[in-house]
Amino acid sequence: MSSLLDPLLNLHGLAVYLLVAAVVFTEDALFVGFVVPGETAAVLGGVAASRGHASLALITVAVVAAAITGDSVGYQIGAHYGPRLLSTRLVGRHQGRVDAARALLARRGGPAVFGGRFVAYLRALVPFLAGVARLPYRRFLVYNAAGGLAWGVGVVLLGYLAGDSYTVIERAFGRAVALVVVALVLIGLVAWWVRRHRRAHRSDQGGPTGGAA
Repeated sequence: MSSLLDPLLNLHGLAVYLLVAAVVFTEDALFVGFVVPGETAAVLGGVAASRGHASLALITVAVVAAAITGDSVGYQIGAHYGPRLLSTRLVGRHQGRVDAARALLARRGGPAVFGGRFVAYLRALVPFLAGVARLPYRRFLVYNAAGGLAWGVGVVLLGYLAGDSYTVIERAFGRAVALVVVALVLIGLVAWWVRRHRRAHRSDQGGPTGGAA
């Protein structure tokens, strides 16, 4: 997929910002992340900054803003047109991934929105499915903004630091980040279980639960 966007590295200034932001936005907003390489565009934006074709600060802002707004549009599309789109042939071709994303969202809610930003196919699916599931928008936005900021800064800096070696780094990035996200989710689940177990234990022993004095 990166070869489709390689001409981006020959652009300068405003054209770089617009193209990178458009690809990142479209990946999420239009539910086409299976074919639109938003992560690749963000990495190449960082590479362009390393070559002096764009400002590192501005390309980072463009990527983060496009990621957050794209997810928000994807959420609204899911909220208003989700059931109809889920019955289309395009979605049917990826039914396994859709089902996996829905299961993750049902279990984790907001944290799934954050973690989904770092996994390619979840990046396209989770905002849309969050809208279908009517996850409260304020809750969605908090996790969406946090994920968009962390992902956008990280991916652009990756491209900036990698420079002309970006093709090697890009291939390893998705797998490495996916493993990190899985590890963080597991740590979060363990912490949640420990807190719940301790709370239940205190309740069983007549601890402070708001009962009679």
